[in-house]
Amino acid sequence: MIKIKWYDENEKKLTVNRKQDVIFLSWPCLDGMKFVRHGFSTRLGGVSEGFFSGMNLSFTRGDKEDAVRENYDRIAEAIGFETKNIVCSDQTHTTNIRVVTKEDCGKGVCREKEYTDIDGLVTNVPGVVLATFFADCVPVYLVDPVAKAIGLVHSGWRGTVDNIIAEAVKTMKKEYGTDPANLVAAIGPSICSHCYEISVDVAVRFKEAYPENEYEDMMEDHHNGKYHLDLWKACRYNLIGAGVPPEQIEGPNLCTCCNPEFLFSHRATGGKRGNLAAFLEIRER
Repeated sequence: MIKIKWYDENEKKLTVNRKQDVIFLSWPCLDGMKFVRHGFSTRLGGVSEGFFSGMNLSFTRGDKEDAVRENYDRIAEAIGFETKNIVCSDQTHTTNIRVVTKEDCGKGVCREKEYTDIDGLVTNVPGVVLATFFADCVPVYLVDPVAKAIGLVHSGWRGTVDNIIAEAVKTMKKEYGTDPANLVAAIGPSICSHCYEISVDVAVRFKEAYPENEYEDMMEDHHNGKYHLDLWKACRYNLIGAGVPPEQIEGPNLCTCCNPEFLFSHRATGGKRGNLAAFLEIRER
């Protein structure tokens, strides 16, 4: 078993779940919500080979299609949903949100998507499995236990500075009547501030987008044109700014780049990697 390097050994950790050879992660704050089913894949338990090994969930990075399909079937069985009900994002670092219906089931896995440029998905339909993809960027789960609605977003640095989280919350409010004060949010495994060095042009974008105190909290300036950015804090500020209570936000405490044998990391592998996936579903009664 691969040893996991937690960001802070003293903080609450994600739940590590095993079903046969498949290892996936979940959040205690969402595990207790019986109307939803969720999980976040790891590299363990799939059939892909080489630098895709083993649970690669991307059809677009050069892996064998049959292997990726087998990986989907394995992770679906482990978490407890059906592959045919997955609806995939089409990530291009936008803030575009798609309202997902039952008619979308299978898109991106079992059949072609007719949409493009979608980095966030929302639904209130039971039995629809939202799926977004990662290898350092930030997954954000949104669950409204009152309106019985869910959202899942891909928030890289562009999505974060442009605030895709606010767009997702706004869409849930418009479509389902979500009160942000009812939302429970989970920030997923992604690159930590120690590993995420950025250039001055990216730092400037964040300085322009956030209040000074928030910017200083998330950004470490090395005074040589290089900075370290804490995307977890930035996403947390975005959630709070969208109206989610701080006590209803759970962080990952797990860095993809620090754990390249356990999780795919673009930065740690120089781009030679597969994709992880976040899954979120409203259970059918």
